Amino acid sequence: QVQLVESGGGLVQAGGSLRLSCAASGSIGSIYAMGWFRQAPGKERDFVAAISWSGGSTYYADSVKGRFTISRDNAKNTVYLQMNSLKPEDTAVYYCAVARLGSSWYGPYRYWGQGTQVTVSS
Repeated sequence: QVQLVESGGGLVQAGGSLRLSCAASGSIGSIYAMGWFRQAPGKERDFVAAISWSGGSTYYADSVKGRFTISRDNAKNTVYLQMNSLKPEDTAVYYCAVARLGSSWYGPYRYWGQGTQVTVSS
């Protein structure tokens, strides 16, 4: 089992920045990759970015490439999502998740955090 706690969401104006954090605890050794997903009201949950836990390879949705950066601090068991040049369409609940060893960066994601709200005003 892996427990995840997200933080860092909030309200920001368009063009602004936020940094989300996701702290993992529990069976850290079972992690292959960690990802960020988001869900806007009335929409499905979408992939945003992922990072492999050991090698640090990164993957991004086209909609956030060049604006968002995913990173990790293995010593702190924490993954970050730096979000720059935010747009109103980035408004959503952001979730972090874990793909276990034997999975891929695209899933399946087994463990999920509770989510953190990001609201971008125009």
